[in-house]
Amino acid sequence: MGLNKQKGNMYPFVTHTWNPIKGKCSHDCVYCFMKGTKDNPIVQRPLRLDEKDLAHTNLEKDNFIFAGSSTDMFAEDVPTHNIKYVLDKIRMAAGNRYLLQSKNPKRMYQGGWNFPAHVVIGTTIETNRSDPLCKISHAPGINERIIYMDQLRRKGFETMITIEPIMDFDMDEFLERLVFLNPSWINIGADSKGHDLNEPPWEKIAALIEGLRTVRMRVKVKDNLKRLIR
Repeated sequence: MGLNKQKGNMYPFVTHTWNPIKGKCSHDCVYCFMKGTKDNPIVQRPLRLDEKDLAHTNLEKDNFIFAGSSTDMFAEDVPTHNIKYVLDKIRMAAGNRYLLQSKNPKRMYQGGWNFPAHVVIGTTIETNRSDPLCKISHAPGINERIIYMDQLRRKGFETMITIEPIMDFDMDEFLERLVFLNPSWINIGADSKGHDLNEPPWEKIAALIEGLRTVRMRVKVKDNLKRLIR
């Protein structure tokens, strides 16, 4: 409960995580770290707002906090008033930066949330290919995520994209879409829990990174990507 220091496979640029909204995410992505592993599965509780966590957690200052790292706060089944409670707390603790990441940026764009100025809005784009994702996740599709992340950036929000876990992709199309989104930075990481995803070869990943950096996109590479180096 409360503010947790960044550890394990979390983003290295994040200092803490905070999860006042807890429980099973309706996107049900097969690779979700909250499910544990095949050998050691985790039973997830129903979605809920932890009111004690919300009321008593001191968010401190000078931190970069990933709010909602354990479940997607903007999934369609998360009650609107619960999201507003969390955003109100963030707004009051303005001495930090906050990452709000969702695979449902449509709701982030259309919800009328009055986001605080000190947030970074992110989404996951594992690949440019839609068909494979339909088999491993109930989250909105890649095209929808791209449309609404572009709209959020155009509204003036700082954005980031995470390609994690990276899945095989079509180079020209994927690179074009990422450049179009023009986020503040792009995170790239691999599956850490052995879910047998269709992963690209290292040479292809290296070419993507080089292509992004050639057009002056900031790329942050996670340590778990080293597993794919052959």
